[in-house]
Amino acid sequence: MKTMNITKRPANERGRADHGWLQARFTFSFSEYFDPDHMGFKSLRVMNNDTVQPGGGFPTHPHESMEIFTYVIEGQLEHKDSMGNGAIIKAGDLQYMSAGDGVLHSEFNPSKQDKTHLYQIWIKPKAPGGEPRYAEKPLADTLEPNSINLLFSGDGKNGSTEIRQDADIYFGNVDAGQSIEVPASESTPNAWVQVISGELELLGQTLSTGDGLALDNAEESFEITAAANSKFLVFRLAD
Repeated sequence: MKTMNITKRPANERGRADHGWLQARFTFSFSEYFDPDHMGFKSLRVMNNDTVQPGGGFPTHPHESMEIFTYVIEGQLEHKDSMGNGAIIKAGDLQYMSAGDGVLHSEFNPSKQDKTHLYQIWIKPKAPGGEPRYAEKPLADTLEPNSINLLFSGDGKNGSTEIRQDADIYFGNVDAGQSIEVPASESTPNAWVQVISGELELLGQTLSTGDGLALDNAEESFEITAAANSKFLVFRLAD
């Protein structure tokens, strides 16, 4: 069995940008922030933690050959795209868009007074192209406490939404003092844990809001304990 390698990415060491209407923290190199030591992890390429001021947003722009996930922590995000989708993503909900052969979309904070706080995450697909796809996950209304939920996978197993990469994406919602187990996986033997809010303890590490943890060669199951009420994402990734 290969030795597991653990690498912490502290929140306060992430890249940053401030454009007035947008304040961003970058786990991996993105836009004007470049760090050759943080170019992504396996197929996970972008992990941006954005705060969009009232009325601010991203005008219509293109994407192609990228799996894009947006989780709204606070506020709302208005989405429109060239597939004909239009929606307001509310706090606690998660959106998925597979850019495929190419898609145009815009994202704005529709509020005139409240900021929008979100994560945007990009995963590289196994192969370029394909017909663009879109899905929404209304997590705020469906998640049970002290649970870990499989939302996306490469094969659509267990009611998850199929994506164009060998990856399993879980959302955790755990109260202080409670623990959950991330299932073992031989096909996706690496993991990235991203803390949205709260504090977690796993594998001898303590993670706080905004921290990330990379696990190489972690095909066995592992336990996560919440030291405070916590929400987090777990990405199981192929080599």
